[in-house]
Amino acid sequence: MTATLVDSHCHLHMLEPGTDHPEPYLDMAARQGVGHFLTVSVDLDSFPGLLKLAENYPQVSTSVGVHPCGKHLRMVSPAQLAAMADHPKVLAIGETGLDYLCIAGPEDHEWQHQRFRDQIRAARLAEKPLIIHSRQAPEDTARILREEGADSVGGIIHCFTENWKSACAFMDLGFHISLSGILTFQGAGKLRKVAKRLPRESLLVETDCPYLAPAPYRGRQNQPAFVREVAACLAEVRGEALEGVAEYTTDNFYRLFPAARHFQAL
Repeated sequence: MTATLVDSHCHLHMLEPGTDHPEPYLDMAARQGVGHFLTVSVDLDSFPGLLKLAENYPQVSTSVGVHPCGKHLRMVSPAQLAAMADHPKVLAIGETGLDYLCIAGPEDHEWQHQRFRDQIRAARLAEKPLIIHSRQAPEDTARILREEGADSVGGIIHCFTENWKSACAFMDLGFHISLSGILTFQGAGKLRKVAKRLPRESLLVETDCPYLAPAPYRGRQNQPAFVREVAACLAEVRGEALEGVAEYTTDNFYRLFPAARHFQAL
C-alpha cells in the first residue's frame, strides 16, 4: 500500500516478552505499512520507560497520564503533570477519562471524576491534546470535558464503542474518534453503522495492543501490525479503498499532532 498507517493508540511496553528492544514489532508493523506509533501512558511509574522508548525510536511518540481504572495509581497535581509533558516526544495527556465498569459503583465516581478533571486541567496548562478512555460513561465523560473546557485542546476518544449521539457530542468538542479491533468483531454491527456515518476528518485507527486483537487474530496478543486489519474493516464498512482510509486517518493524526511529522528526521 502506498499510504502509511498510524497506530494512534498502543502500549508497546506491555507486549510480551517485553519491549526494551521493540524492533521486531516495529519491523512487522512497517511491513504492513504502519509508520508511526503513539504508545500511551497508563500510569506515572512506567512513564520514564515510555519516554526513553520514544526518544530511542523516531517513529514512536508517547503520552503521560493516569488510567481511570485503579484508585491506587499515583497521581500528581495538574501543574506537575503538565511539566512532565514538556518534551517534544510527549504528544498528549492521558489516557484519562471515566470507566464505570472497573469501579465498585457510584460511590467511586468522585475520585474518578476528580482524577479526570485534574488531567484535563493539565492538558490545558500544557496546551496538548487529551487521550480519552470512556467505558459505560459517555454522558458524564462528555459533560466533564465540556465543563473543564477540553474543547480548547481537543484530542482522541480512543477505542470508541458508543452510539451516534455520543460520537456527535465528542466531535462537537473537537475530539477525534479512534476505532480499534472491536470494529472487526462479529457482534459489532451497531458500531459499524456508526463508523459508516462518521466524517472522515474525525477518524483515526488504533490497536490498543496488547488488547483487543482484531479478526482474524482473536485470542492472540494484539500488536501494531494489526492496525491494518482495523483500517481494512473500516474501508469495507464505508465502501472505500484501504489506501484512502490509510491516507486520511494518517493525515488526521498529523493534523492533531503536527510535531510528529518531523520525528523521522530527528
